[in-house]
Amino acid sequence: MPELPEVEVSRMGITPHILQQTVTKVNIHNPNMRWPVPDDVYKIVNLAVLAVKRRAKYLLLECELGSIILHLGMSGNLRVVEQNEPLKKHDHIEFIFANGKALRLNDPRRFGCCLWQAPGECHSLLSKLGPEPLTDEFTAKRVYEQSRNKKVPIKQFIMDNAVVVGVGNIYANESLFKAGIHPKREAGKVALARYQQLIPIIKDTLAAAITQGGTTLKDFAQSDGKPGYFAQQLLVYGRKGEACMVCKKTLTEIRLGQRSTVYCSQCQR
Repeated sequence: MPELPEVEVSRMGITPHILQQTVTKVNIHNPNMRWPVPDDVYKIVNLAVLAVKRRAKYLLLECELGSIILHLGMSGNLRVVEQNEPLKKHDHIEFIFANGKALRLNDPRRFGCCLWQAPGECHSLLSKLGPEPLTDEFTAKRVYEQSRNKKVPIKQFIMDNAVVVGVGNIYANESLFKAGIHPKREAGKVALARYQQLIPIIKDTLAAAITQGGTTLKDFAQSDGKPGYFAQQLLVYGRKGEACMVCKKTLTEIRLGQRSTVYCSQCQR
């Protein structure tokens, strides 16, 4: 599933091609996404895209009458192509622009979405989200206070979108390893000092992934729309059974919340 850095890089990639461009047509080739695509999305026709924003893993194409909300689901990607380029299999939705470009949402599993948000409203999918991880609102003090009396494992706690958005499985694994925190430790038993160490690590890990992903932007319009999990050396994620890069002990994999969790039993307490 695309994580926050991948979605942010997608936002950065499509923005130069569609910002301030007028939508001339919307083609819904398959309306049966995670939720049915509403007819409201046609309201963007003949309007310019005034901003391309991201909230958690949702992308918002803002126009005068409201916003298109896009989510890539588990397998989706966005491509900017010439409008006369043949459709690919699973190209379900496309926005045609006056500059001759088309923005296409390709989603083999159809777990993504294309929805509408009216001006001044906050869609129910966005209304209960926590702070963005790279903002000043995401602080150790805030997370520490939220964690009191919580028995849920710390890994699941920091992946809770009500606590902070966008800390997906890969980056939760990596951040907890760097902070030396065992992923199964109860969130309520993690001291303030350890949160003061963890939160900057989460911010740095996500920011580094976004920066590394930005190197793919030159050819975004010609790419397959899949920036991928960037050319970074992952310390624990996907390395079950390999040696810890710090202490050389064999890394352990368990399941937490049905997600793969890899950690070092010596480095993480």
